[in-house]
Amino acid sequence: MSKYIVLAFTTLCLITVLGITYYPVNNTLLKLALIASLIGLWLGVLYLGWYKRMLRFLIVMLPILLAIPIFLPSKNINPDQLRQSYLDHMLALQNTPYYWGGENMRGIDCSGLPRRALREALLSEGIEHANGQAFRSYIDQWWHDTSAKAMSQGYRNYTQPIGTTGTIQTMAYSALIAGDLAVTANGVHVMVYLGNNQWIQADPNAKKVHVQNGRTDTNYWFNVPVTTHRWQILAK
Repeated sequence: MSKYIVLAFTTLCLITVLGITYYPVNNTLLKLALIASLIGLWLGVLYLGWYKRMLRFLIVMLPILLAIPIFLPSKNINPDQLRQSYLDHMLALQNTPYYWGGENMRGIDCSGLPRRALREALLSEGIEHANGQAFRSYIDQWWHDTSAKAMSQGYRNYTQPIGTTGTIQTMAYSALIAGDLAVTANGVHVMVYLGNNQWIQADPNAKKVHVQNGRTDTNYWFNVPVTTHRWQILAK
């Protein structure tokens, strides 16, 4: 095989990886394309570096090293620490533009906000404590999208109902803790409770992620009937 053909193929795979990573939308097709491009990139680099012994060894070892965290033993996850990390990552996304289907700093939607923040918290947990369960949960959450409606239906046992219903403006907050989800009854939007009457959301009307007081601030979604839910991993 021509070295130049492999170089062109490898470059194409690299461009695809960078493009998918930059693009805010996260869906199954793009995930598959990302995985395929990463494999193609690895194979191309392996071919190009095959005749350099040390480089070949490093390239062969790279996927093995990257896979090690997945096989680390499970450790108990402190839900309070994970919740705080989850909230911190979510607050760091304030003012991110709203983008339907988005899940990164360049654009994010209502369900992408808590999903992204929880994944980042799990990744931090895995790195800090060498916790294989956190790494595996991160991958599981990344692969399985959880829409607002799915959050209200306990998809893959990710969430559990709290039982509080009503509107953000009028319902009781006594059963809620920071990080809980409020999903509109029609399943089209989700907001996250921060405590002290504060809610964060990727708001399609405001076109950004912002924090507001559910009792005193004016927002269309605060007057829509909701059901409340909690991430299972934060309920333990």
